[in-house]
Amino acid sequence: MTGGIGWWGLPIAMLGGAIRVSTPFLFVSLGETVTERSGRINLGLEGILVFGAMSAYAVAVRTGSPWTGVAAAALSGALFGALHGWICKFPKVNDVAIGIALMLFGSGLAFFFGKPYIQPAAPHLPAMSLGAWSSIPQLRAALEVNALFPAGIAAAFVLRWALRDTRAGLALRVVGDSSEAARALGIDADRVRLAATCFGGAMAAVGGAYLSLYYPGSWNENISSGQGLMAVALVIFARWNPIGCVAASLLFGGAGALGPALQSVGITHGYYLFYAAPYVLTLGAMIASSAPGRAGAGAPAELSIGT
Repeated sequence: MTGGIGWWGLPIAMLGGAIRVSTPFLFVSLGETVTERSGRINLGLEGILVFGAMSAYAVAVRTGSPWTGVAAAALSGALFGALHGWICKFPKVNDVAIGIALMLFGSGLAFFFGKPYIQPAAPHLPAMSLGAWSSIPQLRAALEVNALFPAGIAAAFVLRWALRDTRAGLALRVVGDSSEAARALGIDADRVRLAATCFGGAMAAVGGAYLSLYYPGSWNENISSGQGLMAVALVIFARWNPIGCVAASLLFGGAGALGPALQSVGITHGYYLFYAAPYVLTLGAMIASSAPGRAGAGAPAELSIGT
């Protein structure tokens, strides 16, 4: 059965959906790339993402400004990252266990403080229309791109340059590969990892702000659907490369957009099975990354997941 925009519009619907769905993945994965390049893993991203979504929505409702909401989300994420980084600097503290604890803590706080904001409507983030050439409303809607998406693409290229060609990037890579070498060079590994974890938390929270202030554009307790945890797998799949995170995010976003795209061409039976595509892809990426000769390839030596 076909209808809607027709089969010819399916690739465009897939592209537009991939961009919309991939944006949170992009911000979370870029932040976690920086965190993991310092030799630390943060599994609390799911809680940070949810709390960022709630704080952005609440502040946007109160102030009437979605960008103020994004800034508030980034600040909240940085604070969660600082808490994670501060706890993990102590001897014999496990990054993974602390991350899981903070994931539950962040989600719980978001649900508690976010209850009054389930009903009120917040202003949405602006979008750029790339489909003005079309007279078909569905295509124009599919090709609306939120301003955060190009910002995320730009951030990926800036991070690649910073990691490769700046002194701060060199310090981050040295700390991620060897704490002893960092100390020999006079680099404070704990301080670098704290800064990297704060940055990763801020980026994850911005991804959450996108969810509540643009797509799907509301606050509720099931807003994340595990995207924070999937982003950790995405970083491994991208081999800790910011540009690889862009490609992997679009791939995961395309998988998430498959079900709605099939609906847009009139398929009404069985399309819901394709909503599981991102989770299947996550499992496949982890299996592929664990294959002999690929497991841990490109991982910072100090990262527990790569040892």
